Amino acid sequence: MKEFNLIQRHFTPVNTSPDTLLGVGDDAAIIQPPAHQHLAVCVDTLVAGVHFPKDTHPRDIGHKALAVNLSDLAAMAATPRWATLALTLPEHDDTWLTAFADGFHTLAREHAVDLIGGDTTRGPLTITVQVMGHVPPDQALRRDGARPGDHILVTGTLGDAALALAQWDHPNPDPTLRARLTRPTPRIAAGHILRGRAHAGIDISDGLVQDLGHVLKASGMGATLQAGALPLSEAFRHAMGDGTNWQYPLAGGDDYELLFTLREADVEPIREQLAGQGCPATVIGRIEADPGLRVLGPDGASLTLEQGGYSHFGN
Repeated sequence: MKEFNLIQRHFTPVNTSPDTLLGVGDDAAIIQPPAHQHLAVCVDTLVAGVHFPKDTHPRDIGHKALAVNLSDLAAMAATPRWATLALTLPEHDDTWLTAFADGFHTLAREHAVDLIGGDTTRGPLTITVQVMGHVPPDQALRRDGARPGDHILVTGTLGDAALALAQWDHPNPDPTLRARLTRPTPRIAAGHILRGRAHAGIDISDGLVQDLGHVLKASGMGATLQAGALPLSEAFRHAMGDGTNWQYPLAGGDDYELLFTLREADVEPIREQLAGQGCPATVIGRIEADPGLRVLGPDGASLTLEQGGYSHFGN
């Protein structure tokens, strides 16, 4: 199948938004951001064997390729609107492409995202997605606003995806854990609730400790985390049995939950709003003026991690 036929067959969705003036099929797309909004842009690349096991179902790969970018916009409290897709394939496989496109387009429709362009090339399986959205002026959620005394909260549960990856070749993998790895949920609605109210935020992609470290560095702050307060799913607890490997929820990565800081008076009202959207949030620590990150175990003793989080080029 020629490249342009491939694009026409799998990646020319019907864009109905009036904000998309020209989509797939020309040298460039033309979009019209809403008036009085700032444009938010992010991009992520997924490489087979690095960001997902090579035997991952293509429908899940399509979902995740878009989801990880939507998670970045959620962390900025932005509304996603447009996406571009650069797809490098080792060979043409129509069955694979049909499933991949279905996973991508299904999530795109769920969040009213228009696919407006991209590229296809031959080579090792690599997917690069760029997502654009908008956020009202001065309401983007950034990393540099944490303040002493802020409570640190996270949405959802932590550690499921990292444990699923560790158990990928298990003969009877837990489907709940695996879905958390292969089909993460972008917390767009949660980001909207936090807009203009949370002091700082980030999405957890490379591990809680590492990503919180980015917030602390940008804000010039320190923090204490309580490992015993970390939200753990029933599936995770069951898999762990009598003991918990704190490496998974603290440094495992691939959670794609939101981490954010709030002043004390806002904690319960915002937790109630998030819960009303089906997105529970848990207080896991406090921001402090004293630099550095202190992680305490359930017994109050300091915890030491083997690795602080994921890095493409080592620690």
